[in-house]
Amino acid sequence: MAENEKRVIEAEADGVIEGRNAVIEALRAGVNIDKIYLMKGDTDKTLGHIASKARAAGIVVVDADKRKLDGMSRTHAHQGVIALAAVREYATVDDILKAAEAKNEKPLIVVCDEISDPHNLGAIIRTAECAGAHGVIIPKRRSAGLTAIVGKTSAGAVAHVPVARVPNIPSLLDSLKKQGLWVYGAAMGGSQTLYEADLKGPAAIVIGSEGHGMTRLTEESCDVLVRIPMKGKLNSLNASAAAAILLYEAVRQRMNG
Repeated sequence: MAENEKRVIEAEADGVIEGRNAVIEALRAGVNIDKIYLMKGDTDKTLGHIASKARAAGIVVVDADKRKLDGMSRTHAHQGVIALAAVREYATVDDILKAAEAKNEKPLIVVCDEISDPHNLGAIIRTAECAGAHGVIIPKRRSAGLTAIVGKTSAGAVAHVPVARVPNIPSLLDSLKKQGLWVYGAAMGGSQTLYEADLKGPAAIVIGSEGHGMTRLTEESCDVLVRIPMKGKLNSLNASAAAAILLYEAVRQRMNG
């Protein structure tokens, strides 16, 4: 097998679709696509056709420079376009709330505010499944999506945990509050420790990005900012570790009361 052919097979196995014809064919076939990255500033008619077809299908289209595309490319023949396939369809926020209702449980939802590392997102989805959370919500932009890497890191949990994608996290949090959920944001400067917070009721737990934490507007949309006590010399945890600690404190409280 030629080296390039091998690279194409490996890329497709990981859900990386490269090149104009391959992406057009995937769109035509109705493949679940997470995002399409297009060469920034390229006015080529074919790329314009791909962009309009993708947007009409509700797919997120991201402008990327050549360096970004070259870094993502497996085949070194991306022709200015790379699509990442989604391992499953996204749920709606309503689906997640209905999942809690069907189990006669108070909603427990994880909201990821711009988690860009797919390994972190996969680990959070895996923990959410193990802890019995009813769903995970991510933003459409500046976030990892349901790609093959996320699926693998989640150890299959993406098949069981509904993941919804929304345009705006602060608006989502306001909507959840109107539906009776309390919103708890993980923050180093939180006014309560997670052990003081009451996580027994309907709750959304917000985890910020790996580098900067929650965005300002998201933080302002939380009802309570909670902190995880730090006893060592470091002052922060990996995003997926923080999510695990908060989720299992919610599990502990719900089991005891």
